[in-house]
Amino acid sequence: MTSDIRFESRQGRWVIAAAALGSGIAFLDGSVVNTALPNIKREFEGGLTGQQWIVTGYLLTLGSLLVVGGSLGDLFGRRRVFVLGLLGFAVTSLLCGLAPNLGVLIAARIAQGVSAALLVPGSLAMLSAVFHPDDRSRAIGAWSGLSTISTALGPFLGGWLIDAVSWRWVFLINPFLAGAAVWMAQKFVPETRGETPDTEIDRTHIDIPGALSLSIGLAGVVYALIEGPGSDWSILSLSAAAIGVVSLTAFAAVEARSSSPMVPLSLFRSRRFAGTNAATFLIWGAIGAVFFLLTIHLQNDLGYSALESGAATLPVTALMALFAARSGALAQKTGPRRQMIAGPLVVGAGFAMMTRINPGARYLTEVLPAVLLFGLGLVVVVAPLTSTVLAAVPDRYSGVGSAINNAVARVASLLAIAVLPALAGIATGGSESIARGFSQAMWICAALAVLGSVICAFTITDDAM
Repeated sequence: MTSDIRFESRQGRWVIAAAALGSGIAFLDGSVVNTALPNIKREFEGGLTGQQWIVTGYLLTLGSLLVVGGSLGDLFGRRRVFVLGLLGFAVTSLLCGLAPNLGVLIAARIAQGVSAALLVPGSLAMLSAVFHPDDRSRAIGAWSGLSTISTALGPFLGGWLIDAVSWRWVFLINPFLAGAAVWMAQKFVPETRGETPDTEIDRTHIDIPGALSLSIGLAGVVYALIEGPGSDWSILSLSAAAIGVVSLTAFAAVEARSSSPMVPLSLFRSRRFAGTNAATFLIWGAIGAVFFLLTIHLQNDLGYSALESGAATLPVTALMALFAARSGALAQKTGPRRQMIAGPLVVGAGFAMMTRINPGARYLTEVLPAVLLFGLGLVVVVAPLTSTVLAAVPDRYSGVGSAINNAVARVASLLAIAVLPALAGIATGGSESIARGFSQAMWICAALAVLGSVICAFTITDDAM
């Protein structure tokens, strides 16, 4: 297995560019769509429920199949699966951009998530496998920063495209970006596999029962959480919830008994791995809900245009671009613990400040300070969190380890977007305003971030990298 590429080398920079652009397209599509939701709603009709499905349909397949994608990369080649994911993402993005109605758009988004599940884990696993151990954390820090930038840049890019052309171009631009990433991967990224034999787990088979039970379980639970409150918990919603719970329970049983589990439960014997993933679930659940609700709130309740609502979060992009790689280097030098405790607290403080973003609030005094604090917290925590979770697994599991962590983050966002509106008292019908429950939702997100910090305090040590 190649593991000697240096961070400062020309090839190293191209490898990071390929990985970051590939995963960035998938992450960007998770946030850029948020800006387009009000415009899609006006063209296709439907209330908040339809908007939720546009986002959660993508996150559903992405989150439930990420670990399968990581396993496929470990088995058949990380670059190969990464490139296949990019090609599939380009095709499904085209289908999204040409969708004639809401149902087709949601179906295409679900298919788009399948392709993203192939390329996202491969992007990080490639870095872990090909870079020299002394440069691995710096490379992951740069990848984390660039990938997070793409998430934060999404609303701005989406807003510009929507105002200048059409919401459809937030999807139609993807094939061009995917093509560039394919070229870079084929030219500069060496192929790697999980070549080290393992006596406990058979890596020559893909865990189809595990993938099916997880997908069905998440689909049932998410359907119930989105549709249940608006239908007074109809028989269909309750049945979906029951099927979801049974399937998720079956998933745990399948993984415990499988010779080739999608999620090797032995990895969770590591306190660092388990703790980092628990913190990821809480922190990224909160972040996903905030990006979803803030963009809608700014447009519907504060009168922002699509471009203005996207530009509102640009300071996050700037902070990540300037300081993410330095944050990763600092964590490698001093250890990740302090950053992983402090970062979520700062993120939570930013969410708490967002409770002041009410109709009539001014950008410079209410919106910008909250966004800056949120961005600063992301700078502090993202790179060490990613490096720590990879350092907690053997090299042969770098693909599945990164996939598990990414899956945890996407499933957390999926569940938060599905359940938070109801918890915060936000109507899911035809009403455009979400002002009534926005502040309550931000307090919940702040609490989740703080709880993530507490978990890091008890599970992360400075020798985790």
